[in-house]
Amino acid sequence: METAPDTPVTVPLRAAVAALPAYVPGARPSGTAHKLSSNENPYPPLPSVLAAIQSAASEVNRYPDMYATELVEAIAAHVGLAADQVVVGNGSVAVLHHVLEAVVEPGDEVVFPWRSFEAYPIITAVAGGSAVTVPVTADGRLDLPAMAAAVTERTRVVLVCTPNNPTGPVVPADDLETFLASVRRDVLVVVDEAYLEFVRAPEAPDALDVLRRHPNVVVLRTLSKAYGLAGLRVGYALAAPRLAAGIRATSTPFGVNHLAQRAGIAALQAPALAEMTAHVEALVAERTRVRDALREQGWEVPDTQANFVWLALGERTAGLAAEAAAAGVLVRPFAGDGMRVSIGEVAANDAFLALAATWR
Repeated sequence: METAPDTPVTVPLRAAVAALPAYVPGARPSGTAHKLSSNENPYPPLPSVLAAIQSAASEVNRYPDMYATELVEAIAAHVGLAADQVVVGNGSVAVLHHVLEAVVEPGDEVVFPWRSFEAYPIITAVAGGSAVTVPVTADGRLDLPAMAAAVTERTRVVLVCTPNNPTGPVVPADDLETFLASVRRDVLVVVDEAYLEFVRAPEAPDALDVLRRHPNVVVLRTLSKAYGLAGLRVGYALAAPRLAAGIRATSTPFGVNHLAQRAGIAALQAPALAEMTAHVEALVAERTRVRDALREQGWEVPDTQANFVWLALGERTAGLAAEAAAAGVLVRPFAGDGMRVSIGEVAANDAFLALAATWR
């Protein structure tokens, strides 16, 4: 018996799901618009990576390796850890979801900075946790003392985004060490390093060293940004073997598809690594140029160490983002807070700078 199109759906959603904020992706361009709304690598796929994808395409009638064994081994060799400390997934967002599923019981608190990565409150709610947000400082930095003070007996996880998305600054190594010393050992601390390859600040932490000394730390990384695999979704967690096994147990079976696995392996090999490094250096130079130009225009721009810049525009944000879109420059507005502008091609960056100058 078919249900009439106008028959109301009476199956209730979980209260936490019904109340979820929507994840807002970067706007997609049409025509000749410049896309600076998503934190992507603007360079096309590297030749060796593209060749690996093309070769793997003839095998997509078969299931991928469920455990992504070769990819895990390649990541382990790349970072200098054992394979049983690596867990891969469908982008770092999915991996973080599996992390929380592995440790969060209903009602457990998850502490994170705000504004930070907009998936944090969504993932927390879906995992059954209770979000505890701590405001970032006026210059876009994580307030680790305030985050430590927010930890209670109910806290199970703390999320530390460094560099922070969408504001850009890193967490200094000394501050992170002080924070970890003040947090109970049974609280999981996730160090989210999605933009690691763009970091040039000497005060940035060595997350692998932190992981070796603090068994309650999980490091989160991705191949989406610097490695140019945003369209294939490969993220990974680095953790102590026992934690990694728990995260792996909650992961979606076959969560990393065959093309993504082969592309990830190729991206971590010598030819691609050298090209990726050159692209990242060019993007870092562009980031510096854009940041300095904005400051010369009179803007207060945080010391970004990612592949984007942040303008704290407050209530002007939505209107100026709409104006930018009308002018053919797509940015990422966070209504009431500010605008994140990804570093793209030189022409796109120049178009944004010319527009920003008129806003002063």
